[in-house]
Amino acid sequence: MARKRAFVTGASRGIGKAIAIKLAQGGFDVAITARTVEEGEEREHSSTVKRSDTSPLPGSLNSTAQAMRAAGAEVMVLPADLTQRASLGAAATTVLERWGGVDLLVHNARFIGPGHMDLILETPVEVLEKHVEGNALAPLLLTRMLLPAMIAKGGGTVIYITSTAGYTGSPKKAGQGGWGLSYGMSKSAGHSIVPILDVEYGDQGIRAFNLQPGPIRTERLLQDMGGFGFNADGWTPPEVIGEVVNWLATSPDADKLKGTCIQGQELCDELGLLPGWSLKPIAV
Repeated sequence: MARKRAFVTGASRGIGKAIAIKLAQGGFDVAITARTVEEGEEREHSSTVKRSDTSPLPGSLNSTAQAMRAAGAEVMVLPADLTQRASLGAAATTVLERWGGVDLLVHNARFIGPGHMDLILETPVEVLEKHVEGNALAPLLLTRMLLPAMIAKGGGTVIYITSTAGYTGSPKKAGQGGWGLSYGMSKSAGHSIVPILDVEYGDQGIRAFNLQPGPIRTERLLQDMGGFGFNADGWTPPEVIGEVVNWLATSPDADKLKGTCIQGQELCDELGLLPGWSLKPIAV
C-alpha cells in the first residue's frame, strides 16, 4: 500500500515538529517547512516592537527530519518564510513536481516577530500587515497551490492550527497575559479559510478542519513568553496535537467534524489518543 503524503509548515519545533513526527510514525511521507534549517541559527522572534531578540531557539528542520527518517518516512526539507511568497511558492512547486501533490496540508506555522504582544497604538500598520501575511495569506497561497491536485485525485485534508485569539476577545492587555490586535486579527482571517473551503470544495472530497490546540508547552513559549504574563507550568505537551492531526487525517469518524473548529486537547482526551495523558485544568 502506497504511503500517504503530507505538507507541514512550521515543523522545526513545537507543535509542527510533533505533528510531522507523528505523521511519519503513522505512515506518511512528509514535506516540512520553517525558517530554521540547522540548530543554533539566529532568527528574529521577539514578540514586541520594543526590542529585538535573535537568540537561537531549540529545534530545526534537520533535527525534525532526522527523527522522521528514523520512523521510516521519506522527508523533504523545504526552507521557507511565511512572509516571502516566493519561498512558499518554491516549496509547493517542489512538492508538486516530486510527489504530484499531497493528501494532507497542515498550516501550523505562524508569523513570529514583533507585534504579537503590543498595544494597538504601539503597533505600526506595517507590522500588522506582516502578521496577516504570515497567518492568513501564506496559508491561503499554499492551499491555492496544492488544492487542485488534491481535488484531481479525489480529495484530501486541510488543517489550520487556529487560536482562541481568532474568535474570542483577549482576556487581558497585550503583554500582561493577553495578546495584541496583530495576532487576533490575523488568526481570525486565517480561521475563516476552513469553513469556506468546506462549503466550496467539501463535495469534491476536501476535508477541512480548524484545530485549536489550547495551551501547549513549546520551546519558544518556555524561552520567550514568561516575560509577557504566561506561565507554562502544567501546560500540555505538543504530542497531543500530533495525535489529533493524525486522527483527523486518517479516521473516517472525523468526517462529521468537517468545516468545524475542533478543541484539540478535549478531543485527544475524549478519544484516548495519547496513552498516559489526560486533560487537566490549566491555569493560563
